Amino acid sequence: MPLNRRRFLAVSAALPWALSARASTSIPVGLELYSVREELKRDAEATVRAVAQMGYQVVEFYGPYFDWSEQQTKQTRKLLDDLGIRCLSTHNDESNLTPQKIQRTRDMNLILGCKYVVQASTGDKTSLDQWKPVADRLNAAAEELEPAGLRVGYHNHQPEFTPLGGQRPIEILAKNTKPSVLLQLDVGTCLEAGSDPVAWIRQNPGRIRSIHCKDWSPDPAKGYTVLFGEGVADWKKIFEAAEEVGGVEYYLVEQEGSRYSELETAWKCLEAFRRKHPA
Repeated sequence: MPLNRRRFLAVSAALPWALSARASTSIPVGLELYSVREELKRDAEATVRAVAQMGYQVVEFYGPYFDWSEQQTKQTRKLLDDLGIRCLSTHNDESNLTPQKIQRTRDMNLILGCKYVVQASTGDKTSLDQWKPVADRLNAAAEELEPAGLRVGYHNHQPEFTPLGGQRPIEILAKNTKPSVLLQLDVGTCLEAGSDPVAWIRQNPGRIRSIHCKDWSPDPAKGYTVLFGEGVADWKKIFEAAEEVGGVEYYLVEQEGSRYSELETAWKCLEAFRRKHPA
């Protein structure tokens, strides 16, 4: 991940507000880097530096990280350490938790200093019977990774909260996975599927250890392009439930896209987050 100094300086110049956004909180707030995916493709190091400069305390790398070399992974860890931020979790394809790939997944996440290896959904299923094997695979992965100090997690999208045969698949996963398996809640997709994120958190004490703070609007013209705080999510109640019973350890802003550039979107979401969840 070589540093393009010119690119970093250009990004920094576009962030005159950056240092003013920095604040400490007992529960850190991070950015799911899918939110700045195009910037990340252009210059990963400059983008991570810009995200840290804004005041984000955590980052979450997604799918493409798995293709890094060991040297790239070590360079990324050094960058994070130099910036004083952490990668507490990664998002992974289902295949990354299979016996064929799990050793590499373990090694890369240990280098990055992660705590959680999160499966980023599993796609559509047509029956409830197809979800129990997903839980079994998560448990098997947990057995492999926990001796190394890594926990397994699962990240929902709409299908997990969309009832099949009168039951939501997410309930199958929660009931049939070990309590140590993180249920990483994506608020926006939970809302779009017609579920109540506050009720879900309170039904699963201690298991919602990280939350994707993604808002959503029922207006088809807006959907996921609303910024944090502009949608229908009741963040006050979500934060209360997460911190009273959910066991939340860190929050992650995630944005599908917006009317602003990726970096400005990330900054505006962080500013809005700070207003709704002051340190």
